[in-house]
Formats: sequence, structure tokens, C-alpha cells
Amino acid sequence: MSTPTSLAFTVRRCEPELVAPAKATPHEFKPLSDIDRQLYLQFQSPHYNFYAHNPSMRGTDPVMVIRKAIAQALVYYYPYAGRIRQEPENKLVVDCTGEGVLFIEADADVTLEQFGDPIQPPFPCADELLYNVPGSEGIINTPLLIFQVLVDYYEQGGIGFFCFLP
Repeated sequence: MSTPTSLAFTVRRCEPELVAPAKATPHEFKPLSDIDRQLYLQFQSPHYNFYAHNPSMRGTDPVMVIRKAIAQALVYYYPYAGRIRQEPENKLVVDCTGEGVLFIEADADVTLEQFGDPIQPPFPCADELLYNVPGSEGIINTPLLIFQVLVDYYEQGGIGFFCFLP
């Protein structure tokens, strides 16, 4: 079954919030390469993941599980909780501030089954599902990762997990 091209649904989003590392992390600067200075490489790329409902997780809030897992992972991958800064001569560095990554909880009145099986690119409903956070278009002085977790609470049909990577 292919992905439907016209599927009507509503997405409700909570306010974006920062998820910081679960523990204190080093404050340091990580220089990026000269290749990273190229303007045509300074963009965010969306990544989509869909997961079917796991019956063994009944009674567990998937958003809280994911939020906690991100905070714990950021302890080890702490540069992602920082910000890219532009130094003199257009040199780029990751300022490991521990500020956190952007996290958006959402739900929709649609099930994974309605998207078809398998869900493959090109994904025609991407614009409806993804939220473009104002001010996060570039990579300088913005969160390095933006996570949007879309949960189907109505049918227990699964989770959509979207991530923007620079």
C-alpha cells in the first residue's frame, strides 16, 4: 500500500521547550573544519522515523520516555546541547554551553496505518507534520538539534519522531 497523497488530519503542538543534558557537562569550544564554513552546507536536514505502538509500553508516556532519553544521551553527546558560534575570519566553533536541544510534543488525529505501509520517501504529508520553529532556520546561535515527537494518542497507533540536523 502506498502513502496517500491527500490525507486530512490536524496536528496539535505544545510550545517548543529546551531539553538540557541530565547532568552537568563541560563548557568548552569545539572548532569545526573549514569545510563547515561553506554557506551551502549551513542548513538543517529533516529526518523522519515512525514506530508502531509497542503493547508492552502500555501505561507509559512515550513523550516522557523520549524526553528523558534525550537528556541522558546529551550527557555523552554534550556538544549537541551547545550552539554554533561564528568566530573572527568566519571560523565556526561549537560552544558547548549545555543549553539543550529544542523539543516539541505534538499529537495528531491520524494513525500510522493511514499513511500506508511501508512509509517511504517522498513523504507527501511532511509539511503538515513538521513544524518550522521561527528563528531556527540557520545554524548559527540556534539549537543544533530540533526534535518533534508526534504521538497518536487516539488509537495507540504509534509514534512519529522527527529530527532536524545541521
